[in-house]
Amino acid sequence: MGNCFVSLSKVRRISNVLLASALVGLLWGCASRPTNVLLPVADTSPSSSKVEMLVATTRSRSSNPAQMYTGERGLAPSFAEITVSIPPPSVRKVGEVAWPKKLPSNPATDFAVVQAQELTLQTAKGWLSASVRKSPDHSVLVFIHGFNNRFEDAVYRFAQIAKDTDTQSVPILVTWPSRGSALAYGYDRESTNYTRNALELLFQYLARDPQIKEVSILAHSMGNWLALEGLRQMAIRNGGLPEKFKNVMLAAPDVDVDVFRTQIADMGKQHPQFTLFVSQDDRALKVSRRVWGDIPRLGSIDPEQAPYKEELANNNITVIDLTKIKSGDPLHHGKFASSPQIVQLIGARMAGGQTLTDNRIGLGDTIIHATTGAAAAAGSAAGLVIAAPVAAVDQNSRENLGNHIGALTGSQTSRKSSAGKECVGSATKDCKK
Repeated sequence: MGNCFVSLSKVRRISNVLLASALVGLLWGCASRPTNVLLPVADTSPSSSKVEMLVATTRSRSSNPAQMYTGERGLAPSFAEITVSIPPPSVRKVGEVAWPKKLPSNPATDFAVVQAQELTLQTAKGWLSASVRKSPDHSVLVFIHGFNNRFEDAVYRFAQIAKDTDTQSVPILVTWPSRGSALAYGYDRESTNYTRNALELLFQYLARDPQIKEVSILAHSMGNWLALEGLRQMAIRNGGLPEKFKNVMLAAPDVDVDVFRTQIADMGKQHPQFTLFVSQDDRALKVSRRVWGDIPRLGSIDPEQAPYKEELANNNITVIDLTKIKSGDPLHHGKFASSPQIVQLIGARMAGGQTLTDNRIGLGDTIIHATTGAAAAAGSAAGLVIAAPVAAVDQNSRENLGNHIGALTGSQTSRKSSAGKECVGSATKDCKK
């Protein structure tokens, strides 16, 4: 890891071209895991668990079946069913995503896709109906990922959450267009707005379906903005939210606290039980706060301080403060998903129809996602300077920072064609189809 760090003071003294050269060498010198891991493999591990999920996305389709969907925006929502094989507990700790070290994935040791199929709207409805009928409590769990997530990141993270919470609910992944880059913050934020109407349509369908008795929602980081906006739109349109929307879990929400106050008010008095996961040491949200005019982000407030304590109590919002939890994540931004006790707490409380409390919180986590807000200066040398320390500790940032360096210097480090190809390097032979 030590060879991957860059001296910020030195970076500031060099020109854009020298900066680019130095960081390109840095990025390519660091090890990285395989990408495009979604090509189905044979189900060769009987001891592995299976998570079957419905995917609803506003991403554009990829011509690469191992990628399935890109980070760009599709013209209309798309649907898919994906089955992820998860290796046994002897191989993987609760809270961990066992990314393959090489391809093809080995179901005995890695997360691996064993089935993936795109669906039409009608076949997606049929899949959901059949799955809900098999669910013991006829419930669904909707997961909305955060900033800087590739499609495969969202799929594997949700599979891990669904497995480790031991949920009996039908998993529905809502994945919006994210370029999976620390320097695409503005694009990602606008992509959540682009997805609001599609998410509301999904919520409306879940509300109308008489087979579905309960809906829980789990959102992370920037995905909380999308979740709250979808619920707000639905409440305004319908004059309130349906009773079957039971639990809404807001993990490290990258949401302006003042805006959140208005969103909750617009939902009316009858709203789901909100559970807020906060951490005052969340470095990603500290950066985001600076980007957004020094307004506190909801996921990093001190819930014991005024005016938050009274407002949260008035709105019956349960708060789980993760500040004291030790984390393997240098950004402290994803504690909710990979702490064994927390994910098991979420699953147990959802299964029992209970609200969440923090009496079982303990271990830290290992989620590593790039910092929110680094892309405020995207396309400039300053933006690269901001992102460089993040890239040193975050693999996705290392892989994507080179793309933006190339754009800054006019090189062809990264090129994407309209057909969905992703090219790395300056030679055509390096294109990954």
